[in-house]
Amino acid sequence: MKTRLLLFLIMASLSSVKAQVSFGKACLGKWEGMMRMYQKGQLKDSVKILLTVAETQDPQVWLWKTEYLSTKHPAVKDYTLKIVDESKGHYVIDEGDGTALPSYRFENKLFSLFETEGITLTSTYELKGDELVFEVTSGKKGSVQPVTTFSVDYLQKALLKRQ
Repeated sequence: MKTRLLLFLIMASLSSVKAQVSFGKACLGKWEGMMRMYQKGQLKDSVKILLTVAETQDPQVWLWKTEYLSTKHPAVKDYTLKIVDESKGHYVIDEGDGTALPSYRFENKLFSLFETEGITLTSTYELKGDELVFEVTSGKKGSVQPVTTFSVDYLQKALLKRQ
């Protein structure tokens, strides 16, 4: 297992990101869709969301604003997406309050992995033509063995269509 993981990491570090349009530029526009929220495999709720990706004065930074149009708990996440190192597919989602989530692009998918308050979360955005799939999974650390495991207890998934 360790040998396979090491081999994978070596191969990944040797591969280079193909010249491509930055992820922010590829996602420019207004996106709309329903986010479905699952707990332990069961659909629990859904909410309409709007994602606006817009240029800023800095060509390396995009407005990354998500609006959750919930009647019970409306929220606006007014973030920015910034290029850290395009050649390595390294970005950051800046929450504007001192929190900056490292994000990594592989092909047309942007990944973030982080922990807060004992919960591990993954966040992905995958561009598929005029659709953007936004997913967030979360769970807690499991047993500690030679390999530390994590549960996946929650999934939030939205298929957004470019408007």
